[in-house]
Amino acid sequence: MPKRFDLLVFDWDGTLMDSAGTIVSSIQNACRALDLPVPSDAASRHVIGLGLQEALEMLVPGRNAEDYLLLVERYRYYYLGQDMQIPLFEGVTQAIADLYDAGFLLAVATGKSRRGLDRALEHSRLGAYFHSTRCADECFSKPHPCMIEQIMDELGVSPARTVMIGDTSHDLKMAINAGVDALGAGYGAHPKEHLEALSPLICADSFVELNEWIKTNA
Repeated sequence: MPKRFDLLVFDWDGTLMDSAGTIVSSIQNACRALDLPVPSDAASRHVIGLGLQEALEMLVPGRNAEDYLLLVERYRYYYLGQDMQIPLFEGVTQAIADLYDAGFLLAVATGKSRRGLDRALEHSRLGAYFHSTRCADECFSKPHPCMIEQIMDELGVSPARTVMIGDTSHDLKMAINAGVDALGAGYGAHPKEHLEALSPLICADSFVELNEWIKTNA
């Protein structure tokens, strides 16, 4: 059966890597270390997918620039101290290799910094499978369509042949803004019902289920 899509654009945290809990604890520990208000788990999960400084400004509003620089530094201290132990979701390694071999163009659009994504790609050994990647410190942050638009332009793929795959409303809104279809990873950072409200083609309960849909329908 002919492929429906040529380009699969994946979010990273909460979609391919089971990192939402580590991100939440790193945000909260950074706030505690600086005697700032500690955001709830739900509030911290909501900002996953945004650029780091934007996320922290949303969680702890009204601070000066120096406070945010310190908060970013403390967050990175806590996160980078444990990021090499964060696992990929079950089935991700084989699925990405299989999709690459099947002829799909693969990309990553993430709220991570370039440094953070490069670390994750190297540690996971998945870097060789992705044809393009964009990070929050290189583009406008989600849900602006910049990341997807730049990836499509680089790889020469139209919106009709592109699908965005992510676990947050920021990912799915970015897909809408870019005029591409979306698949929801309902096992990640945002509640499944928040993703379903944005009408993805599927909202899967696991990466295994998501991959089965891709193999059958994409």
